[in-house]
Amino acid sequence: QSNHIDTNTNSNTNNSNTMPAPRNIRNRTNKFNKNIAKRGNVPIGKAADHEEEEKKTSPVLIGMFLFLVVGSSLVQVMRLFSSSPNIPKDE
Repeated sequence: QSNHIDTNTNSNTNNSNTMPAPRNIRNRTNKFNKNIAKRGNVPIGKAADHEEEEKKTSPVLIGMFLFLVVGSSLVQVMRLFSSSPNIPKDE
C-alpha cells in the first residue's frame, strides 16, 4: 500500500478517473505533433518562393520630410534676422 500520488499530467496515460480528450483537441494535438518533426526542414521550393521585399519609402513621404526640415530652417533664419538687437544710434 503505497501513498504515492501520481502527478503525471500527460494526456496519453489512460487513468480510469480521466475522460478521453474531445475529438477536436485530439486532432489539434496530432497536427501539432506532426509539425514538430517538420520544423527547420522546409522544402527548397517553398523557401525560394519567399523573398524579402525591400520596403521603399514613398516619394510623398520624402517630400513632406524635406518640406518640414527646409521650411523650419528657413523660419528659424527669418526669425533670427527679424529679432536682431537694436543698435543704439549715435547722437
